[in-house]
Amino acid sequence: MLDFFISPAHAQEAAAGGGIAQIVMLVGFVLIFYFLLWRPQAKRAKQHKQLVTSLDKGDEVVIGGGLVGRVTKVSDEFLTLEVSEGTEVNVQKNAVAAVLPKGTIKSI
Repeated sequence: MLDFFISPAHAQEAAAGGGIAQIVMLVGFVLIFYFLLWRPQAKRAKQHKQLVTSLDKGDEVVIGGGLVGRVTKVSDEFLTLEVSEGTEVNVQKNAVAAVLPKGTIKSI
């Protein structure tokens, strides 16, 4: 309908050159996704796995829900936290968010 503005030959040339630009854009998005999302997440997962495997009796930890306690027993998947004198709680190892410096918990 508007062929008098753009000749059909010019329209076909523009469409043919767009394939390379789309591939470059796709590769760019994949690289951005890798460096901004996947790689940092994998690094955090590796650090958390290392933290969980290094847990030992006597460590002071905080779990994801904010509960703070001293580790009294460690098994393959669970650990026992003493949250106050005489009160122990069993939690999964993966629930541990951070290991606190020794002496953080003084009231237990």
